[in-house]
Amino acid sequence: MNWLSWLFSGFLATLALSTLLSASQGLGFTRMNLPYLIGTIVTPNREKARFYGFFIHMLNGWAFSILYVLIFQSWHFINWWSGVLLGLAHALFVLTVGMSLMPGLHPRMASEQHGPNASRQLEPPGFMALNYGFQTPLSVFLAHGVFGAIIGIFYHLK
Repeated sequence: MNWLSWLFSGFLATLALSTLLSASQGLGFTRMNLPYLIGTIVTPNREKARFYGFFIHMLNGWAFSILYVLIFQSWHFINWWSGVLLGLAHALFVLTVGMSLMPGLHPRMASEQHGPNASRQLEPPGFMALNYGFQTPLSVFLAHGVFGAIIGIFYHLK
């Protein structure tokens, strides 16, 4: 495994993913703010949540990028479109499995079955995170496709 190439490609890919998700929220395509959602797991302070969530999301991206690299290593093959395919599969997993688990894991998120209360005020994502806007899945697929493409372009097999 090419560790230096993984560090570089994983960082670039995660930065691009975070930028695209943030831009899609800023442009009104989605109401989902992933760093905020992640950050509010560790703190109820809204300002600190965005800060902590950004760094946790960056570390998560790096961790997931190593899975991409291990898959590419096992295939002995890598290019941008195989990265896109992995990214789309990753996005599908995030949207179907990851988002459905959020209310059970998140201490400040309401669930679909039980509405908000004093400690659980965040809206649950719903199926494919559609509670955050009907274009949310599109932005998640796009961002993860770019994530995979960047790893496919910049990671070099030994």
